[in-house]
Amino acid sequence: MTEIRNQRLRRARPVLALAVVAFAVGAIAGAGHSSSPTVALAGKFVQAWSRGDYTTMYAEISPEAQHSVTPSAFGDDYREDMRTATAERRRVTGRARALGGGRVAVPVRVRTRLWGTLSLTYTIETVSVSGEERIAWTRSLGFPGVARGLPLTRRTTLPRRATLLARDGTVLAESPPEGTSGARSAPLGELASAVVGEVGPIPESRRHELEAEGVPADAEVGTSGLELALDDRLRGGPGGELLAGPQVLASSAPRPAKAVRSTISPSVQQAAVTALGGQLGGVVAIKPSSGQILAVAGIGLNGLQPPGSTFKIITLSGVLGAHLATPKTVFPYATYATLDGVRLNNANGEDCGGSLELSFAVSCNSVFTPLGVKLGATRLVATAEAFGFNHDPGVPGAARSSLPAASEIQGELDVGSTAIGQGEVLATPLQMVTVAAAVADGGRRPSLSFMADAPQGNSRAISPSVARTVRHLMTEVVREGTGTSAAIPDVVVAGKTGTAELKSTCTSSTTEEEPHESEENENSSSGEGCKGGESEASNTDAWFTAFAPAIHPRIAVCVMLVKDGAGGDTAAPVAREVLEAGLHGK
Repeated sequence: MTEIRNQRLRRARPVLALAVVAFAVGAIAGAGHSSSPTVALAGKFVQAWSRGDYTTMYAEISPEAQHSVTPSAFGDDYREDMRTATAERRRVTGRARALGGGRVAVPVRVRTRLWGTLSLTYTIETVSVSGEERIAWTRSLGFPGVARGLPLTRRTTLPRRATLLARDGTVLAESPPEGTSGARSAPLGELASAVVGEVGPIPESRRHELEAEGVPADAEVGTSGLELALDDRLRGGPGGELLAGPQVLASSAPRPAKAVRSTISPSVQQAAVTALGGQLGGVVAIKPSSGQILAVAGIGLNGLQPPGSTFKIITLSGVLGAHLATPKTVFPYATYATLDGVRLNNANGEDCGGSLELSFAVSCNSVFTPLGVKLGATRLVATAEAFGFNHDPGVPGAARSSLPAASEIQGELDVGSTAIGQGEVLATPLQMVTVAAAVADGGRRPSLSFMADAPQGNSRAISPSVARTVRHLMTEVVREGTGTSAAIPDVVVAGKTGTAELKSTCTSSTTEEEPHESEENENSSSGEGCKGGESEASNTDAWFTAFAPAIHPRIAVCVMLVKDGAGGDTAAPVAREVLEAGLHGK
């Protein structure tokens, strides 16, 4: 048996030896194929393309090609083709293989927004330069599947723009039926147009973004209001053809969007538009708990003005959070405060002070400017930023409200002016209604949205205990302070007035004039030796921000009227009308 087994092994060895030799020859041949300079160069070039590494790619093209295009233009050409194709991702899916004549094929896949994932072949041509292989580059190599000498182009169209609805299903804006021409219409007229906004040619600032999504260059898109804020939802998906010269690489049909339901309440919107009338200003109403925007009128989203004493909500929150005072802390009665040698007079020479609760109710600057100094620029700015200042409001078309960095607020006068919403503080009604909403919702700043189905979110602005105290003090403003014009029978309203000076009413011989606030007991400031006293209505913006009911609030409102006097006199009554509509409507 042993002999038979040995004979079998002797017969198997030559066969095994032949197999090993054959494998070695095949391996050598395969290694020679894979290491072909032409194939290796093409593979390296396309791998660099898949990473967007245009520097490596440029280094591999022929000197002649390098003379015809700069590195910057080379990268721009590839980026342009990627935008044309609406490409999002690209990768090599197989080995490069020689086609002969210096040509190499590399299989790739490109994922696009409009045409899905495309399986294409990148055909690379090489040329020998002084014995070294280089890429024979032409503009056609900007995208796979494009034959030499042909351009990559596309033809795209948008579907009919979707209908825009109010929260109750009322039509706010609609386009003509498919296949017909005409302008987009707002069936509710001026009531809706005040918040709906407009459509128009693509703004230059959005051209690259929309081009990458496949939107035609001559398309009309949302340019303001809800049309802008909800443009992505209303536009639908473009469709069309991706072309390599006359050859169609891919095609798709436009995808119409469904009707979009917004958060706008027709009754609150009507109240906001009617109450604002023809005045220059802005009104914004929101649901405090969700941040859903119920109404916008005028320049409510983008009107940046000094917020005046409405900013004292922030200063008060900072003071309470830092335990620098309580509502019962008593301050001296005075007709002015002196900061950096400049006397800040109370309006009409009024004498105010007493408890912090009373000083907030009557908006006493001679208390709040020194309190701002005590709080300090760092904590004051941090509190304002927690309420949303210096941040994107998250609503397309809405302006960012701002105040300087703490390091840029120098000296007592600057800090004190900032603490009462003057100096370099700028805010929109959208920002100040967010401040009120954060107090209303226990210190949580809501994420703002025009979308009824948007996920609700919030961030902590102040502690719940501070929010409760500020809410109580805001109810005193309406009950017996400067905001009594916003009172609603049988409803506890919490609010804060503000009257922001647009320019100083007097000058000091030693100090540059600074803008400050004045109101009935919302106090004008003026330099040492100035008489102080009343500010003309044309020199002040009137503000009022509020929410109701004070407990379990359903609506928050902010009103800003440009050059329209004192907030308690003119803005508070407007806010009351909007609050009532929100409490009684849907």
